[in-house]
Amino acid sequence: MLHLDLSPAQSFLAPGYHDQCKDKLAQAHQWLQTATGLGNDFVGWVHLPVEYDKEEFARIQAAAKKIQAQSKALVVIGIGGSYLGARAVIEVLKSPNYNALPKDTPDIYFAGNGLSSDALQEIVTMIGDRDFSVNIISKSGTTTEPAVAFRVFKDMLEKKYGKDGARERIYATTDAARGALKGLADKEGYEEFVVPDDVGGRFSVLTAVGLLPIAVAGIDIEALMAGAAAQRQECIDQPDASASAQYAAARHALFESGKSVEILAGFEPSFRFFGEWWKQLFGESEGKEGKGLFPASVDFTADLHSMGQYIQQGQRLMLETVVRFEKPLTEVAIPNDPDNVDGLNFLTGKTLSYVNEQAIRGTRLAHVDGGVPNIVITLPRRDEDSIGRLIYFFEYACGLSGHLLGVNPFDQPGVEAYKKNMFALLGKPGYEDQKAALEARLK
Repeated sequence: MLHLDLSPAQSFLAPGYHDQCKDKLAQAHQWLQTATGLGNDFVGWVHLPVEYDKEEFARIQAAAKKIQAQSKALVVIGIGGSYLGARAVIEVLKSPNYNALPKDTPDIYFAGNGLSSDALQEIVTMIGDRDFSVNIISKSGTTTEPAVAFRVFKDMLEKKYGKDGARERIYATTDAARGALKGLADKEGYEEFVVPDDVGGRFSVLTAVGLLPIAVAGIDIEALMAGAAAQRQECIDQPDASASAQYAAARHALFESGKSVEILAGFEPSFRFFGEWWKQLFGESEGKEGKGLFPASVDFTADLHSMGQYIQQGQRLMLETVVRFEKPLTEVAIPNDPDNVDGLNFLTGKTLSYVNEQAIRGTRLAHVDGGVPNIVITLPRRDEDSIGRLIYFFEYACGLSGHLLGVNPFDQPGVEAYKKNMFALLGKPGYEDQKAALEARLK
């Protein structure tokens, strides 16, 4: 079960704040459930945990087993929602050190999410002469970052295995009917998986976009979907009182009261990339029309020794959402030091998870005393059920929150601005008129 605790934020919330937005919450819930609100073409994720394509799901599982048997490494090529969800789930359920740990599943490398030649070459070097496969994820096949990376790794595969051998190692997750990548996959005979038309990238982790890499890592995707399905049912059963609805109402009220930044805090290093996924989810969904909380994330306790100072005593513009897990995957007991050099013998015999829990509690009290409202989300453990629930919890809350703000939570028109400038500066045909003007501005 996922538990939401709003009590540490209560003193910062106006009395009756939830009742004041109850009608709007009910309307937002109705829009999401019936696909009738702003962005209604992109709410396929709402019922996805129970209405997904079972045949494709089985093909995902079969492809994952084939990759595991055939390759020592998988290169996942995609940007934004085409890789963030998969990486977040793999790191939080396996480890940020997944590739370095002993295991019987392939290493997984994420490419095509930037334009650094050094970063791409490092992946080539780490693969070395090992057998590898590629999962290219792109709705269109023309997005610059993944398209360039795919050229590199497709060329590597064809030189290593020949065109026929490469064909057996390339998996294309793309549009069902159109686009450059779809056309190439059909022509070359790559195994294909679908990016659903009604699911935007940042909501796509529970589609083939995220599920194939996640399954290759040895994660139980059936349990992941079951957790999401359970959280979905709570949202249906409690339209304005589910954990997602309560969270959406509280963060909206805090935004209305003047807060402008939301920090997602985790106390497990493996949670760091989940914060990256969360930032895209809320940043792209709410950051429009001069509105929306700015999403940031921190890794505690490490960041308490850096960002902690600002959070405690900087501008009072933030709220903090903390995700904690009740039980660790392992326990480490603190040994005794006969000389007690560090003065910490009072911790002898205690587990590190116990100390971490007191750090969570102490941090919450300090930050609340410092004027930072805290919202606490608790999950029993880091397993597939919990993470499936957490993904859906945030997705549904994000949909509700966008509607409470009065923006379309499912478009991202501002993302195109940098692309147009970049294409002009690169000399892409059709952008010649803009190139000179941009170059002049950059002098």
